[in-house]
Amino acid sequence: MIALMSGFYLRAAEVSVAVAANFAAPIQKIATAFEQDTGHKANISLGSTGKFYTQIRNGAPFQVLLAADAETPAKLEQEGFAEVGTQFTYAIGKLVLWSKQAGFVDDKGEVLRRGNFDHIAIADPRLAPYGLAAMQALAQIGLDKSITPKVVWGENISQTFLYVDSKAASLGFVALSQVLKDGVIKEGSVWVLPPSMYASIRQDAILLKEGKTNPAAVTFLKYLRSPKSQEIIRSFGYSF
Repeated sequence: MIALMSGFYLRAAEVSVAVAANFAAPIQKIATAFEQDTGHKANISLGSTGKFYTQIRNGAPFQVLLAADAETPAKLEQEGFAEVGTQFTYAIGKLVLWSKQAGFVDDKGEVLRRGNFDHIAIADPRLAPYGLAAMQALAQIGLDKSITPKVVWGENISQTFLYVDSKAASLGFVALSQVLKDGVIKEGSVWVLPPSMYASIRQDAILLKEGKTNPAAVTFLKYLRSPKSQEIIRSFGYSF
């Protein structure tokens, strides 16, 4: 099978892509379009950036990493597990406080001060950049210590979302992309936190050593920066 991409004919191949869990919805659309447009197939694995870092260092055969931060790809490059000069920002994430219950979360986050909830879901800040951002925001308003006894920790942002979606937690800090559909909040109530409340969630991609000789891996990273991919990424509330 021969596919045309940017004027070059490439033999169809597969690429193994490790993707931060917050990017689950857009990556599925991008992967489908990638296969249609190039003939290559992207095999997607979703999880926490911290766990992917450990797995890659221990020999996991991923060829591309789409992290939820900029630090992890940089460390992998420095440690010799990724190709020098291939790191770039593919999205900047936005943190939201979300409840499945309509009207429960106000547009200033005062629900956090009222504390009229049993559990709040937050991704493990040691593994998930969105969890770290949530703790930074809570620290800024002086609630990081008082709210901790009510926290249900998610292994990654997908698990954190599921805690709120299943109502195991009344509310939780998740990615804006997880609660959007066609640019509109799917259900419940949301506070989109001001970016000044947490360090920028710059999400970077990088070509791993395993993907150096795979044309599908190289083409995938180019495709991620294409206008079609960027349009999909924007539709889920990310910026660049």
